[in-house]
Amino acid sequence: MTNAISHPRPVFDANASGGRDLGKLPEWDLSDLYEGQDAPELKRDLDWLEDACARFAQDFEGKIAGLDAAGFLEMVQRHEKIEAVGGRLMSFAGLRYYQNTMDSERAKFLSDLQEKVTIYTTPLVFFSLELNTVEDDAYTALFEANDELARYKPAFDRIRAMKPYQLSDELERFLHDMGVVGDAWMKLFDETIAGLTFTIDGEDMSIEAALNFLTEQDRSKREAAARELARVFGENIRTFARVHNTQAKEKEVMDRWRGMPSAQMGRHLSNDVEPEVVEALRDAVVAAYPRLSHRYYELKRKWLGLETMQVWDRNAPLPMESTRIVGWDEARDTVMQAYAGFDPRMAEIAAPFFDKGWIDAGVKPGKAPGAFAHPTVTDVHPYVMLNYLGKPRDVMTLAHELGHGVHQVLAAGQGEMLASTPLTLAETASVFGEMLTFRAMLDKATDPKERKVLLAGKVEDMINTVVRQIAFYDFECKLHEARRGGELTPDDINALWMSVQAESLGPCFEFMEGYESFWAYIPHFVHSPFYVYAYAFGDGLVNALYAVYQEDPAGFEDKYFDMLKAGGSKHHKALLAPFGLDASDPRFWDKGLSMIEGFIDELEAMEG
Repeated sequence: MTNAISHPRPVFDANASGGRDLGKLPEWDLSDLYEGQDAPELKRDLDWLEDACARFAQDFEGKIAGLDAAGFLEMVQRHEKIEAVGGRLMSFAGLRYYQNTMDSERAKFLSDLQEKVTIYTTPLVFFSLELNTVEDDAYTALFEANDELARYKPAFDRIRAMKPYQLSDELERFLHDMGVVGDAWMKLFDETIAGLTFTIDGEDMSIEAALNFLTEQDRSKREAAARELARVFGENIRTFARVHNTQAKEKEVMDRWRGMPSAQMGRHLSNDVEPEVVEALRDAVVAAYPRLSHRYYELKRKWLGLETMQVWDRNAPLPMESTRIVGWDEARDTVMQAYAGFDPRMAEIAAPFFDKGWIDAGVKPGKAPGAFAHPTVTDVHPYVMLNYLGKPRDVMTLAHELGHGVHQVLAAGQGEMLASTPLTLAETASVFGEMLTFRAMLDKATDPKERKVLLAGKVEDMINTVVRQIAFYDFECKLHEARRGGELTPDDINALWMSVQAESLGPCFEFMEGYESFWAYIPHFVHSPFYVYAYAFGDGLVNALYAVYQEDPAGFEDKYFDMLKAGGSKHHKALLAPFGLDASDPRFWDKGLSMIEGFIDELEAMEG
């Protein structure tokens, strides 16, 4: 999910972003969750959750080791129901908040509900802790004794992976309760970002619109935006440094108590991926910097007619690129035709997102930045958020988030405990959806200039997904390691940021004064430490998958749908085996990176 960067311009309305006629943009209808925050069903569910959690603890705490398979299955099903009700409550409150993060009433409702759900679910902390005290032989026998229970084993295997890092029941309850305090730092970050005002060309705007200026044709506008972003980040850098210091220190304390061997280990465990697989990905990408980003940006420097690239040129459109705005209807048709071209079933699953209020597309005052797809709970449906401005890349964002939505719909059949995929696999369908849309557009392009623009845009997206995210990952690794040695000043963090930027972008770039603070607005660093490598993992995985599809399309679609339907019920090795792929093989990542190189080869050949 791309719960990323940027924030909208306050003066925009949903259907006329920046004076652009984008057509009628869809808005969320959250009534499939609850009619409103005062809905009687919401209070009913909250009351039920409090009672259900208390009864669950009363019935099962201290008794798990003595349960037979039937009793264990009943416990699992009751726990799953609790997860579903709690998830519905928090999804509703969270999505309402993201529609307008500046609305103090919505923020209070989310915060109050979060506190209640945390208090109500505290008695459940014993569940995973006690499960990990069951002897291995007894644990294996339980799942062998009941086929319906055996289906849940992958979820419990992931819980047991935490066994070496588990604390006492009392400490785990304490940490559960303290989670609300850690969340407050995330909210401070979100509200600070949402409240920033940038003034460009005499117009006040929020971060979504300011960042959008970095993709303008007019270079002076891009420079003005970059310098204004740097100015505002610089004025607020102490707040951002405080958030990062506190979050990193909190993580270090927890990791130390748990005996985690590294700051990244918790993320690897939650992603169900081996550390050596992530390091193989990281090393392959870093080794490929000269063949990927350095080489591409040198091409782009020539296209732009520049002696040196500045940071505000990184996402600049090409001189021959059209500045036309893509209306919403055209964006929808482009993505839906690409999905249907792969398999009509994919378009059928995607259609309700457009027709039933499952997408919120417009840029509106106070709306959260970026884009994401939120799965809510398995008995409802996902919701997609965009900040659609009509740029060609916004079409790719729609394809990306809709891919998540399709994945989440297909995986819902697994139920609450198994539907959710690790982050490394969660990006598979989204990046594949982008690839389908890109290929469909490329196949239609008859003009060499149009083909060049499409190829260059795809290469830039891949560099942003692979190179940039691995650079982000390296930055986080350095940040968390440095924080273990003591408090970091803003200048300390700035230096860590610049150490990865120059390496990843290459020698054709110069860095303006102030760019060193651009780490400040990346929400993943605060919300989900080490999330970012999942994007590179997903891109590499999809590139390898697509290569298999091109080589032998027969039967691919059914295998692909089976992979998405599996949700989190299978390890990445089992999911990729039907395609003859293995992410633990170092050559796997080279297969994915070679697709990006191939696109750059084609662009260079056009120059010849």
